[in-house]
Amino acid sequence: MKVYPLVLGPVQTTCYIVSNEKKAIVIDPAANANQIIQYLRTKKLELEAVLLTHGHFDHIGAVNELVTKYQVPIYTHKKEKEYFENPEINLSPMIYERLVLNDTFDYRFISDEQVIECLDTTIKAFHVPGHTPGSLCYYFESDAVVFTGDTLFRRSIGRTDFIYGNHDQLVRGIRTKLLSLPPHTLVYPGHGECTTIEEESKGNPFLVL
Repeated sequence: MKVYPLVLGPVQTTCYIVSNEKKAIVIDPAANANQIIQYLRTKKLELEAVLLTHGHFDHIGAVNELVTKYQVPIYTHKKEKEYFENPEINLSPMIYERLVLNDTFDYRFISDEQVIECLDTTIKAFHVPGHTPGSLCYYFESDAVVFTGDTLFRRSIGRTDFIYGNHDQLVRGIRTKLLSLPPHTLVYPGHGECTTIEEESKGNPFLVL
């Protein structure tokens, strides 16, 4: 499995293109769809799905263009649906035009610990609310990597001062669902540097007891 990070958009969100030899998925197509498309073309990859960690504008900015072009399913949590429909909830008016996702796309709503199959492997979704009600983290057990969106960062955690945020819920969810993963698991966050579960278990000031 290859992980290609693209830092995109006005708040430097990391979009991940995850691929095997022939297929790819995109996790959080943040903005600049042309850059994502160009990479897929250059590497001759077939896009299989889009996975969303949550619905804030800086993680979904290229969804409409990307999914319209490739006609692939979108995996997300049902509690994020309001974010796709309401610009005030997804916060897009803070930066640019009001963003609404196309409601005719193939949304596949998944729940906590549900396993999906992409790239000829299995991916387990962990529902870790707190940053948003439907925030998901995607765990590739066979590769020992987890994509955490804005739930867990290197030495930090997601903001909870936006609408529907809940700090206690976020911390509790990270401790029970993410810090219980194998220590060597590599963490790919929605912003900033990568880290490991072991590093955050021992040194994250928001999580260390």
